[in-house]
Amino acid sequence: MARVGSSVRAYLGSAPDIAGEGVANPAGAIWAGALMLDHVGYPDAGEQVLSALEVTLESGTKTSDLGGTASTDESTDAVVQRLGDSST
Repeated sequence: MARVGSSVRAYLGSAPDIAGEGVANPAGAIWAGALMLDHVGYPDAGEQVLSALEVTLESGTKTSDLGGTASTDESTDAVVQRLGDSST
């Protein structure tokens, strides 16, 4: 059986109207990364990323499109911090 390639990515527009403002929501890209890890054989790592994203959102760290006040960097940093906390 032939192995068929696949693609995992967040389908987002380029959003030129908010470029450089730090208000883009990174959740879709982070979630796509979790799916990719699962797909390439690292399901535990994918679950850790998804869990860190979920906990971050549940804690209230959200970009303005989700009703929060966090910037793109603040949202991303919060997920990365939770990943660091879960790996110890």
